[in-house]
Amino acid sequence: MLSDTARLAPKVVKALQDQSNELWLSPISIWELFMLVEKRRLGLNMETDEWIAQAARTAPTKEAPLTAEVVLATRQLRLPHRDPADMFLVATAKVFDLTLVTSDAHLLSTKGISILWT
Repeated sequence: MLSDTARLAPKVVKALQDQSNELWLSPISIWELFMLVEKRRLGLNMETDEWIAQAARTAPTKEAPLTAEVVLATRQLRLPHRDPADMFLVATAKVFDLTLVTSDAHLLSTKGISILWT
């Protein structure tokens, strides 16, 4: 998201650039990136590990831990699909009271969390 802000809604860019907001990153999102690259659904101009390290330097984030509480919270979710990665991302947002920034239309109607649509 941070490398191509032209594709983001203005309110998302504003929120991401607001120094008073903490940026959190789930390890699930990193795993999803690896999967997309492996399946050739996303291309990077460098090795994935290197890209992640560079992104971390460009936009430092706090790591959202994958805890037992997050895992248990996935059992309470009623999402329109059963994508495990989305379950963990939504549960993480719920447990840590975070705003989920997403372009996944399936998640727009999710109840109980704050969502910013990209």
